Amino acid sequence: MRIESTAGNEHKVWLTDQEIEDLRRAANSTRDDIIIQLGAFVGLRAFEIPQVRPKDVKETESGQYRLRVRAGKDTGGNGGKPRDAYLPSDVEGALQRYQNEHNIAPNDPYIDLSQPGVRAVVRRTAARAADATDDDDFEKVSTHDLRRRFAQRLLVDEQMNPRVVMAVGGWDSFAAIEPYLNAPSEDVIDQAFTEAEL
Repeated sequence: MRIESTAGNEHKVWLTDQEIEDLRRAANSTRDDIIIQLGAFVGLRAFEIPQVRPKDVKETESGQYRLRVRAGKDTGGNGGKPRDAYLPSDVEGALQRYQNEHNIAPNDPYIDLSQPGVRAVVRRTAARAADATDDDDFEKVSTHDLRRRFAQRLLVDEQMNPRVVMAVGGWDSFAAIEPYLNAPSEDVIDQAFTEAEL
């Protein structure tokens, strides 16, 4: 993982998919794993995760899944606007199993926590991952770092159209996603050197 220091002793952590899997293995429960998945694979913010309900999951005509995020971040001063996030079928399956196991009603949230509770789960899970992997950098991981990996995977690794990523991730401007476009992942760096035969 790559770490960038920011103001106020904060850090930006650039995770790999393997490190996301390390986090998932360190999860204490299915609920905690779902929180990691919603951040890393769906791109939800910490305050959006507790909003997600079974009735927000929709299947498209093509057989893909979307997750209605009712109130995203207010970046334009007009209140948070809803969006339809892309929901990978693996995450949809995990949500469906979790709903069935815990008898969650269609209007009830999958994750019955506050925003600080979601952040605390990620911090605790990251601390366990640090112990399990003997990599103290995991202790710097936050919920936003999961969303950062989501954006970097789509924009850099998959070279997806930035407008599509903006739509499913709730970004309003290219300026908001530019930091993700300009940060190649470790796999992209390795591939560039392999192709250059250095």
